[in-house]
Amino acid sequence: MREANRRHWGQSVLGVGAWSLLQTRGLPISSILAATEGEGWDRQWQAASRNDFDELYTPQVERAIDRGLRYLASRRAEQGGFQTQGWGRNVGVCGIAGMALMSRGYRPGDGLVGDWISQIGEYLLAQAEPSGYLPSPLKTSHGPMYEHGFATLFLAELYGMAPQLASLRPSLQAAVDLLVRTQNDQGGWRYEPRPKDADLSVTVCQIMALRAARNAGIGVPRETIDRATDYVRRSQNPDGGFMYQWRESESRMALTAAALVSLYNLGITEGEEIEQGFQYLDLAIARNRPAANYFFYAYYYAVQAYWHRGGQAWSDNYTRLRNLILPLQRESGAWEDPFSTEYGTAMALLILQVPRTVLPIFQR
Repeated sequence: MREANRRHWGQSVLGVGAWSLLQTRGLPISSILAATEGEGWDRQWQAASRNDFDELYTPQVERAIDRGLRYLASRRAEQGGFQTQGWGRNVGVCGIAGMALMSRGYRPGDGLVGDWISQIGEYLLAQAEPSGYLPSPLKTSHGPMYEHGFATLFLAELYGMAPQLASLRPSLQAAVDLLVRTQNDQGGWRYEPRPKDADLSVTVCQIMALRAARNAGIGVPRETIDRATDYVRRSQNPDGGFMYQWRESESRMALTAAALVSLYNLGITEGEEIEQGFQYLDLAIARNRPAANYFFYAYYYAVQAYWHRGGQAWSDNYTRLRNLILPLQRESGAWEDPFSTEYGTAMALLILQVPRTVLPIFQR
């Protein structure tokens, strides 16, 4: 199994030809244009609209995505990223929102929306510390490594879609190098950028960032990946579910979905641990609805897990999630979450767009 994992990480998920289709026109990172309302802005939204509907991706989903993206646009800030209620310009939420835009098909530097994507990247780069750490300006979060992980994931996707933006590479490599240095002896990561403890949730976040960075051509040491793989695999319980920390034994639905996604991204696509994990996840999703604090987090990973699974399991579970999430959209176009409305909206958009996403990290 480790050899299969080694082969998987030895090559990009997307080949050179696929990357070339995602590259932009070579525009530099620039500030978003001041006038982002009115006819020009509307044309940008319409340019990315879709009509390739099927039983999963319906006109109702398309309308919800359009309204959600417009809500995020209303929250953009002049100096980069956008304002997050209660958390300032949180780098993790900025990264998630940027991925929601790119998942729609907008490309960095291409038009008004593309300029906004580029500006999000510019804002994140401005927060980078010499160590490679990407903290939020307010530094009030109890789990800043989540923010570093999602910000790094976005920068990796941005660089992968626009590799001519050479200014991204040093900061992205530094962000990856910080992850290498802060991995603890167990093979995982915890809330703070130091190798003292680990939990599965933070670890999966960093694995996703490392996978995206590797896809974009950034060096990731083999030892880092092997140790992360061991950490995830040792977090599985006999019932097939996955635990938060090794000293705990309770399996959790959200963590099981996250672990399965990370295993796929680590190159483990079949085997008993995958089958048992899905057996637990199937039952857990049928029986439970995650708590409000973990609602979008849980389904963000669940939809990816079933996307990798494919077949009837994918179509059944996407339909289930779609029908659960659509009625929760507010008149404003937003989805509420206890962390922030912007976070909830961006996560809902990522979930809904999986059937049509162009983000490399979400590709099978």
